Amino acid sequence: MAVCAADCEKRLEQQKEKDVLVLAVETSCDETAASVVKNGREVLSNVIFTQIALHTQYGGVVPEIASRKHIEKINQVIEEALVQAQATLKDIDAIAVTYGPGLVGALLVGVSEAKAISFAAGIPLVGVHHISGHISANYIEYKELEPPFICLVASGGHSHLVAVKDYGVYEIIGMTRDDAAGEAFDKVARAIGLGYPGGPKIDRLSREGNPDAIPFPRAKVGENEYDFSFSGLKSAVLNYLNACRMKGEAYSQADVAASFQKAVIDVLVEHSLHAVRAFGYDKFAIAGGVASNSSLRTAFEQECGKRGIRFYRPSPGLCTDNAAMIGAAGYYEFRKGVRSGYDLNAVPNLKL
Repeated sequence: MAVCAADCEKRLEQQKEKDVLVLAVETSCDETAASVVKNGREVLSNVIFTQIALHTQYGGVVPEIASRKHIEKINQVIEEALVQAQATLKDIDAIAVTYGPGLVGALLVGVSEAKAISFAAGIPLVGVHHISGHISANYIEYKELEPPFICLVASGGHSHLVAVKDYGVYEIIGMTRDDAAGEAFDKVARAIGLGYPGGPKIDRLSREGNPDAIPFPRAKVGENEYDFSFSGLKSAVLNYLNACRMKGEAYSQADVAASFQKAVIDVLVEHSLHAVRAFGYDKFAIAGGVASNSSLRTAFEQECGKRGIRFYRPSPGLCTDNAAMIGAAGYYEFRKGVRSGYDLNAVPNLKL
């Protein structure tokens, strides 16, 4: 009996020491992505096929077109990820896949592909929450980062303020009541004639404008001091533009962009750092597509520096949708023993 116990303990230790390779798949919106991640922190490959050029002509993502393009590209992207990682399916310990939230048709392509590979190759399957993936992008960028910390997840579909209490253990303490930050960027960009995608274009144009030129509102939500609301700000921008046009007055695109962006950033920074103080943490991270905004990153860097808060921000390529972040999140779920069955389905409105 003692020998058996010793052998079991030895095998467990060997398993802990073994490198874990995760093949990750991400198709929640308009990026077809696959990645091989080692031990949740080291990216061996990160292949992304973007559909931005395809959807730009429509002014935004067309779900049916996105799904069809995923079907066309998914096999190629996964094969390329394995080649770049110098790995085969025999080397893979788990397959992680985004199963929500997102566009249901797009999600189904990735989930179906991951389940097929899992079944054919006998590799464990792990379903991953898209927002958990965004948060986990910070673990790739900062090998030393460990929970607990506060994370702001800001993207086209989400504006979440999250207390990260452990790997995969989250408490949402604030969220948008209407438009997400990225959605507001896209709508305002369209209104001033910049087109899609709006976030990067407003970021660039804002550098030429005066952020204090137009006093756009900063909304506060009475019921929850950590919640966000950007629909009023969006409406204020549209009303300003309409008033200028009705009066025949010219307006500066750059000033509108800069003033709008500053209003968004002021609210995101204020609510986020208030949460860091309230929870007694000394670490703060950002994630999601809006987290690649240069002015937002600078504002957080300055304000965190003043308060002695350690600030973490993934490089811009890890802020937008990618599979490496799904591989990082999937690794920690896999190590906790999480396994998904072949009944795993796409959940477009999946809660964190």
